[in-house]
Amino acid sequence: MSKLLSVFDRIDEINSEDPNKIKVGDKEEAKELIYGQRMTEMLKFYNEESSEVLQIAARGQHIKRWMISRDEFSMDRKGYLKWRTQLKLKHAEILSEIMQGEGYGADEIERVATLVTKKKLKTDDESKELEDVVCLVFLKYYFGEFIPKHGEEKVIDIVRKTWGKMTAKGHELALQLPLTDEETSIVQKALN
Repeated sequence: MSKLLSVFDRIDEINSEDPNKIKVGDKEEAKELIYGQRMTEMLKFYNEESSEVLQIAARGQHIKRWMISRDEFSMDRKGYLKWRTQLKLKHAEILSEIMQGEGYGADEIERVATLVTKKKLKTDDESKELEDVVCLVFLKYYFGEFIPKHGEEKVIDIVRKTWGKMTAKGHELALQLPLTDEETSIVQKALN
């Protein structure tokens, strides 16, 4: 088995412990396990020739996300950003340990850490690809259930912000996703 597949197996093993479940077909599945697999699937759709480090960052960017609860931080924007920062650092730490155990070098490990912590989001091409994939996964799999929880105006604002993070290629692929009429309507309002 390749180092990459071994890393994927380890990420999946850890994420299969997620106590949070989502329904996939007729089965209840570990939420972050499915998220990681969806990220890999979307990255392949986005770029079949992505680097191993980008593939690892995509698969593991939410590794063990449940271990730091949102309610440990204030329920405002500042608290949200603090929570996200703590998560990103923890994800990078866990992925670094896994990669080291599989024989990846320091440069590759540091590269994955840079990608998952989003340190160079505006300047690094792979960071931009990863962000596009995150946004595409959200739109394809989580957008529909997100809408009724937040009200149309807030969702339109979120779509605008999401769109602003994406590249032209991300925009093009997003417009090809099989969205419902309601989802399409909200995207159109956000873009107008």
